[in-house]
Amino acid sequence: MMPAQKENLILRETEPELRIKSGEDILLWQKNARKKLSVLLGLENFKEASLKLDIEYEKEYADFFETRFTFQSEEGLFVPCHFLRPKKADKKAPVIICLQGHSTGMHISLGVAKFEGDEKTIAGDRDFCLQAVENGFCCVAMEQRGFGELGGTPETQCADIAFSALLTGRTILGARVWDIKRLIDVLETEFSSVCDTDRIYCMGNSGGGTATFYAAALEERIKGAMPSCSFCTFVDSIGEIRHCSCNFVPGIARFFDMAEIAGMISPRPLVIVSGEKDSIFPITPAKEEFARLKNLYYKEKQISGKCYHFIGGEGHRFYKGAWEIFNNLTDEKSL
Repeated sequence: MMPAQKENLILRETEPELRIKSGEDILLWQKNARKKLSVLLGLENFKEASLKLDIEYEKEYADFFETRFTFQSEEGLFVPCHFLRPKKADKKAPVIICLQGHSTGMHISLGVAKFEGDEKTIAGDRDFCLQAVENGFCCVAMEQRGFGELGGTPETQCADIAFSALLTGRTILGARVWDIKRLIDVLETEFSSVCDTDRIYCMGNSGGGTATFYAAALEERIKGAMPSCSFCTFVDSIGEIRHCSCNFVPGIARFFDMAEIAGMISPRPLVIVSGEKDSIFPITPAKEEFARLKNLYYKEKQISGKCYHFIGGEGHRFYKGAWEIFNNLTDEKSL
């Protein structure tokens, strides 16, 4: 047996210690699970800094207003964002945080091509922010660490950040979750006059979907989530298939599988988007893990319909058809 086979065998035989047990109170389980997940991500090693919001410019387009801004997430680290507000909204609209995965950056969410190949990336329904505006949402394109303007223009820089973070008990995924939490602080303190900060959602594809999962699991101010092409079992995706280093959290499989991460989102609306032909998050184990998620964490009749698995017909990309489901589950269909 080769070393890689040995590690995968151990992973396949590992039963998550914090999987909810029969009869266990889900609220108490979620409290304990969130505490453990926060520790695994190294979030205790992040410190708040003053937000230092800087609005760089504002523009008007045919269907929306755009505000480009930065905020300080940690001391000396500033996160760039674009906030879009639809013109057609006759009242304060809900807001959805949009997260690109491994790409040249958040401009993909805006349907803007800056680098060679961007047009092909956008063609996979990855212009989330424009779709959000069409569906009546305010939205924020947030740059994630390792991508675009935060270390990845045009090549992603996840590995350098991820391995350095591990040396001090931090994780790059924890950092991305931290930035999302701080962005919500910005929305609540600086944008509540133009959007409904009681209805904040989160969505993203691939690495953006992964960040969406973890952020929604830990941050209850996120009222619903739509992660895409990032859900499977650990062993059948990042365990057996080569993935970017930003997917790995030390020791996580000892306590959780992906259904448990998603289970911390219950009873909030959750639309999981998968690609039938996704080569790195295989659809068969994804379907099996979704069934376990429904049976364990969304099993109560009154919330069973709040968890939905939308499967697109192609590969590793977003599918804009999922918006109709998301709108219905979040009661935003009348926007």
